[in-house]
Parts: sequence; structure tokens; C-alpha cells
Amino acid sequence: MWYIIGIIVFIVLVSIRQVNQYERGVKFQIGKFNKIEDPGWRLVLPIFQSMTKVDMRIKAVDVPYQEAITKDNISAKINAVIYYRVVEADKAILQVENFLYAVSQLAQTTMRNVVGELELDELLVNRDTAAERIKELVDKATDPWGIKVETVELKDVTLPDDMQRVIAKQAEAERERRAVIIKSGGEVIAAENLAKAAQMLNAQPGALHLRTLNTLNDLSSDQSNTVIFAIPLEILRAFDKK
Repeated sequence: MWYIIGIIVFIVLVSIRQVNQYERGVKFQIGKFNKIEDPGWRLVLPIFQSMTKVDMRIKAVDVPYQEAITKDNISAKINAVIYYRVVEADKAILQVENFLYAVSQLAQTTMRNVVGELELDELLVNRDTAAERIKELVDKATDPWGIKVETVELKDVTLPDDMQRVIAKQAEAERERRAVIIKSGGEVIAAENLAKAAQMLNAQPGALHLRTLNTLNDLSSDQSNTVIFAIPLEILRAFDKK
């Protein structure tokens, strides 16, 4: 009697499986899907039953560098990271053999396809748009597997050395163009202000003479300066009037 009880206790002990809070258990009975087990201690009878635990937490998949050709026929290497989680544990086990490997491979091919739809400038400037497009495609493809893609981040876009030099020259030329525009704009403003000042001085009799005296007053503070004084015509006209 005690022998039978001992065997029963032993079978119960070896049948206990612990499902952690962040996991779900996919239970099979005689090879057929039975149910999803929630966190806690669960009985899985040897031989007749089996259980596969699935981690439901968000996972990060580092997609290695992929060489792709952009829409304007420029070679580029890109890598990304994909964050996803399992939302239906039964589908993740029943519909795909190894969902971790499958998601990684799908992300690589999708990333190359999306890069092929974009020109280089679009890829470099609108990286968030490209990442969102990759997310939509991967999420749609993994939906039958019970997987939800949370986000995709493009980590780096690497270009060939010759293309990097071309882009650097283009950026330098753009900076020079902006500098010339800003400088010429400043010169236009300065010329307009000088023209206004000349008109104001010309409109008021004696204004130019006062301005000249004011300039001389500023120069007289430093005795080491040699000043060549040009007599304004207004002063000569003043003598003529006398």
C-alpha cells in the first residue's frame, strides 16, 4: 500500500511544471494541442502530456548589416533592431517552427526590399519613415504567428567610401552657397543703410560737418594716430557765404 502511495507521490512530483509570470505554457495531450497554461504550478503527466513554455516579454532582435541597392542604384549597408513580443503563445508554437529565427530572417529580407523602394536621399533624411515601413510589413507577416512588432529602429546606414566623399563635397558646397547668400544679404542691408544715412546727412545743412567733427573727436583720444583731414565741401561753402 505504501509502495503504491509512494509511486503516486513520485509521479505527481515529477509532473509538476512551473510557469513563470512572464510565460505561458502550450500544453499538448497525446500529441494534440490541449490548452494554454497560465503562470503557476501545473501538472503535466509524463508520456501522455507535454508542455512548451513561451516567453511573452518584449524581445530585441539585432538585424545584422544587410547590403541593399537603393532605388537610384546606390549600394548601402544598413542594420536595425526590432522589438517584438508574442501575443498568442499557441500560434507561436503551432504556426512556425522557430519564431525567433523566423522573425530575424523576415526582418532581413524586408529591410532589403524597403531600401530598394527608396532613393538614397530619402533613406538618409527619412530614416523614421523607412523604419515605420519595415515595421508595418514585418508586423503584417508575423500576425499569423501570434507575434506583435512593437517598433523598428534603423541603427546605421553605411555608404561606400567614394559615395561618402561625394556627399561630403556636396555638403561643403551647400555650406559655401549659404555663406555667400548670407554675406551678400548683409552687404545689401549695409548698402541700404549707408544710402539712407547719406540721404539724411545730405538733407540737413551742416550735418556732414557735425559728423566729421564727431569722428575727429573719437580719433583724438589716441595721440599715436596720424589723421589726414579732408575738409567737407560744406565748410568751404560756409566761407563762400561769408
